[in-house]
Amino acid sequence: MKLTVFGATGGIGQEIVRQALAAGHGVTAVVRDPARLTVTGERLEVVRADLSDPESLRPAVAGRDAVLSGLGARRRADAGVATTLTRSVLRAMETEGVRRLIVVSAAPVGPQPTGSPFADRLMIGLVGVALKPVYADLTAMEAELAGSACDWTSVRPPRLQDKPLTGVYRKAVGGFPRSGRLIARTDVAHAMLAMVDDPATVKQGVGVAY
Repeated sequence: MKLTVFGATGGIGQEIVRQALAAGHGVTAVVRDPARLTVTGERLEVVRADLSDPESLRPAVAGRDAVLSGLGARRRADAGVATTLTRSVLRAMETEGVRRLIVVSAAPVGPQPTGSPFADRLMIGLVGVALKPVYADLTAMEAELAGSACDWTSVRPPRLQDKPLTGVYRKAVGGFPRSGRLIARTDVAHAMLAMVDDPATVKQGVGVAY
């Protein structure tokens, strides 16, 4: 497949690029600073673009089978970037007729499992308060997705870890795995790539966790 990856210099984005290349896909990595992308490969094209300008993004998405995005705030002060930049990606995709989009969101944005343990609900509540602007941004981003014509999937992980790929995790379409508290960035990337051609995840939020 031909894939475009936004947020390709982030922890999840770089893993998407790395794993997609290893699987034999052609990858276009859209970045603001190419020097921050450490992944290399014969099938990799690196494009520097103004992510706030949909017109500048059109060549990067034209003719692609799917777009994957790791865009999001790295800190509270960056809240708002997920909505703003995802809106640009959506406009570019709609103009070029590209439909499949998979983005990273977060567990607190989606519904929690019925009967979740009190400790889990408390932890999610505390995190939601501490990072309220970030989650408000992701909620607004998901609203943009829901109002678009694209075949989107929002992947909602819990607390992220920097650990090797396992390929073993739980997912819940339209919900979240019970007592799921952790997952590695490598496995989030793995899950996103696996969902590219999974029709059950289209226009859905999908919780992923160990």
